[in-house]
Amino acid sequence: MSLKQKTITGLLWTFSQQFSVQLVTFVVQIILARILAPAEFGLLAMITIFNAIGIALMDGGMTSSLIRTVDADNEDYSTVFFINLGVSIFIYCILFICAPLISNFYNQPILSGVVRLYSLSFVITALVGVQTTRLTKEMRFKTQMAMQIPSVIAGGIVGIVLAYLGYGVWSLVWMNLAESILFTAQHWIFSGWYPTFTINKAKLKYHFSFGYKLTLTSLINAVFSNLYNIVIGKYFSVLQVGLYNRAYTVQLFPVSNIATALKKVTYPVFASITDDKKLKLAYKKIMQQVMFWVSPFIIFTGILAKPLFIVLLTDKWLPAVSYYQILCVVGLLWPLQLYNLNILAVKGRSDLLLKINIIRKITLVIWIVISISFGMTALVIMQAVNAVVSYIYSSYYSGRFIDYSIWSQFKDIAPLILTATAAGLFVIAGEYFFYDNLSNLLQLAIGFVTGYAIYFLSTFLLKLEAYNDFKNTFINMVYKRKKIKIIGE
Repeated sequence: MSLKQKTITGLLWTFSQQFSVQLVTFVVQIILARILAPAEFGLLAMITIFNAIGIALMDGGMTSSLIRTVDADNEDYSTVFFINLGVSIFIYCILFICAPLISNFYNQPILSGVVRLYSLSFVITALVGVQTTRLTKEMRFKTQMAMQIPSVIAGGIVGIVLAYLGYGVWSLVWMNLAESILFTAQHWIFSGWYPTFTINKAKLKYHFSFGYKLTLTSLINAVFSNLYNIVIGKYFSVLQVGLYNRAYTVQLFPVSNIATALKKVTYPVFASITDDKKLKLAYKKIMQQVMFWVSPFIIFTGILAKPLFIVLLTDKWLPAVSYYQILCVVGLLWPLQLYNLNILAVKGRSDLLLKINIIRKITLVIWIVISISFGMTALVIMQAVNAVVSYIYSSYYSGRFIDYSIWSQFKDIAPLILTATAAGLFVIAGEYFFYDNLSNLLQLAIGFVTGYAIYFLSTFLLKLEAYNDFKNTFINMVYKRKKIKIIGE
């Protein structure tokens, strides 16, 4: 199978995994949001930083080093496995001891027990990090999907049942733990790999020399991605944390699915491309496809945010609408930042990745300090400003390695964003002149149908490159399937 065929096949299975899993997760979250109060989501949001730290340890530097190591053997995998597990246990012990301090910091007594139980999930997750890495490196995304979907469904059932029984924030904690336990158990049963008790010092040094910078970068990202939850929880109310967290989660849902799926497939693919011109072309095609799908969705949902929140989450979440609309800027730029930084990882410049992330986080702190005294809306606006600045940083540095400047990147994606914006103006006009007296569900249906119809028609008439690439890929896939069917007959 050629690299292109592996990439397309990997993308299909990864998108299937990502969207099926996230669709189940999204439905579960919607049901829980309708049962639980915003404040209960706010309590959990205050401590999601600890789960993010666990994920950073699992998906961070040394597992990335395993993917880019062509001849990785069992000693490589076992060494990384035991180091990651040991670190996660050590951090859990620290959190267990510090749980009362965290509770006092937020002035929320319930958080002491919540931290101690919830943080177990990333120790459990560390038990499966290397197995997941092996499956990713081998591009066995179908296997990953077969294991993750049952885990998410089972965890969702646990959470919903406990929420109905009145367990409040504990229903969210047990949902996360149930999903993690089942996901880990399936990997140990079905992945086909088990560690041997080996820690090779030479291999540890090799993976650590590349991976520690990526791990630090991931940990910094974990901390600063949750910085808003920490700041809002400390200086505002638990209700505001819940409202902000739901707005951020809903905004990130489509973007994170597309971006994470593509990152999962493209990292091993990019790592196998040695020619910078080919790498630039591959990056350009992927970036355009991401923006082809993300930009209209982000723009249309931002315009239709009010009926969207009423239909999905009920009226009690309406104060989150304004946060969501501002955060759409973050959602639009996030995948572009992700893939620019991915180029640096492929090029082995983990030192530069760390440097960029430190600069980005320093500017984020500056924005927060400037805006915090002006209230919640100002805080969220500054988050959008930081997303723009971060995109400029990441695209500048990655562009130097593959001869793909910020201006060149902008010229390649601007037609897609402008076309989606133009279609969004028709949605705004329709909402203002025609939809106002309709039900919220009808406003959503008519708005999305109108917006997408105009958008796809415009990309077709303008013969945009991303539309043509998608059309040609789709036609080729259908043609090949028909050909195989005819031969089989």
